[in-house]
Amino acid sequence: MLGVGEVARRSGIAVSTVHFYESKGLIEGWRSEGNQRRYPRAVLRRIAIIRIAQRAGIPLATIRAALADLPHDHMPNAADWARFSAAWRAMLQARIDGLVQLRDQLTRCIGCGCLSLAECPLRNPGDRLGAQGAGPRFLLGDGEDAPEGEREGD
Repeated sequence: MLGVGEVARRSGIAVSTVHFYESKGLIEGWRSEGNQRRYPRAVLRRIAIIRIAQRAGIPLATIRAALADLPHDHMPNAADWARFSAAWRAMLQARIDGLVQLRDQLTRCIGCGCLSLAECPLRNPGDRLGAQGAGPRFLLGDGEDAPEGEREGD
């Protein structure tokens, strides 16, 4: 069994983060007879998975849902990781695709209706995309630049 300080040191996180993860239901500990927080050694791998997922931008609620069926004293193994990563892969790919699109269109007309760039009248004549809704329509998947199947409503 590990104390909260040892968990923090071994995981490379602050003690407050250990408490935060516990308050969010991501990890679980208990109090010893001396009223100290104790954690099973498996918490180290669990925290590693949480940190990797957070670094990838996975929301804590999604991480918690993935870990929900895993007993807190169970050491996550390769099969567990394969299950987590398969569930997160599509989410990450969608984020990557969106970031690539944003990068590629960052200096172009994005269909927001401002019509201030020289190419806006060519890509969004008369703000025709405004009829499809508010915001940067090209970045939201509308307009001729969006591949078929990636347009909002497809």
